[in-house]
Amino acid sequence: MMQKKTLYNANKLQKRIRRLVGTAIADFNMIEAGDRVMVCLSGGKDSYALLDILRNLQAHAPLDFELIAVNLDQKQPGFPEEVLPTYLSKIGMPFRIIEQDTYSVVKRVIADGKTTCSLCSRLRRGVLYRVASELGATKIALGHHRDDILETLFLNMFYGGKLKAMPPKLISDDGKHIVIRPLAYCKEKDLETYAGLADFPIIPCNLCGSQKNLQRQVIKEMMQHWDKKFPGRLETMFRSLQNIQLSHLADTSRYDFVNLKPQGQPFKDGDTAFDEETFEPTIEEMLTPATEETESLSG
Repeated sequence: MMQKKTLYNANKLQKRIRRLVGTAIADFNMIEAGDRVMVCLSGGKDSYALLDILRNLQAHAPLDFELIAVNLDQKQPGFPEEVLPTYLSKIGMPFRIIEQDTYSVVKRVIADGKTTCSLCSRLRRGVLYRVASELGATKIALGHHRDDILETLFLNMFYGGKLKAMPPKLISDDGKHIVIRPLAYCKEKDLETYAGLADFPIIPCNLCGSQKNLQRQVIKEMMQHWDKKFPGRLETMFRSLQNIQLSHLADTSRYDFVNLKPQGQPFKDGDTAFDEETFEPTIEEMLTPATEETESLSG
C-alpha cells in the first residue's frame, strides 16, 4: 500500500514539474524545432532533474530536438569520475565529458576562506561556451530553478546594488550562445524530492561545500524562513519579476523621468497614490495565524 502511494506521489510530482518546465519553455520560446540542446550536467539534483524532464518532453513533444549531456570534470580531489559516464550510458544518453583543471586555478587565485563560487562559475561558463560551439549546440540548458533566481535577485540587491536576477533565457556576452533555464518555474524543494524518488547518483561539490558563510547561503536561509513562516510569499516575489513597472522605480537610463510632463488625460504609468490600493491575501495567508511580524506592522 505504501509503495503504491509513493508511486502515485512520484508520478504526480513528475507531472507537475514537467508541466512547469513545459510552460517555461513555451513562455520564453526556449526550445525550437531542430534545436541541439546542450544540457549542462554537474551531478547535482537540479541538473539531473533537468535532464530527466527534458528527455521526457523530448519523447512526447510535438517538435523535434536533440539533447546532449555535457559534464565538466574540474579535477576536484576525490571526484568520482565514473559516476556520470556510467549513468548516462545506462540511460542511453549521448554525452561528452570535458576534463579541465579549473579547480587548481580557483585554489591558486582565491585565498583560503574567501568565496570561490564567482571565479569557479566564470571559468566553468567559459569552457561550456567553447564546448557548445564545438558541438554545434543551439541552446545551453542550465539547471537553475525558481529559488536560485530569487536568491540572485536578493544577492544583487543586498550586496551589488542592482535590481537584477537570473533570466529564464538570455544571450551570452559574446552574442554567440542562447542560455536557457527550463526549471525557472520549479521550486527547489520539489526538485529535491524528485531527485530522491528518482534515486539519481548525486555527486556533491566539494570545492565550495565547506564554505558555510556564503552570502548565497545567508539569502537561502532567509528565504526558507519566509517560506515556512509565510506560505506563498516566494510565489508572490517571483511573480513580481514578471510584473515590472519601470515608471515606479528610479533608473533614469530605463525610464525618461527627465521629460515627464503632465498629460492632461489618464496616463497608464501614472501615480495611484490617491487611490486606495488593496492586496488580495492568498488562501495560505488567510489560514496563517498572526505572527510577531504582522502584529508589529498592525501597531
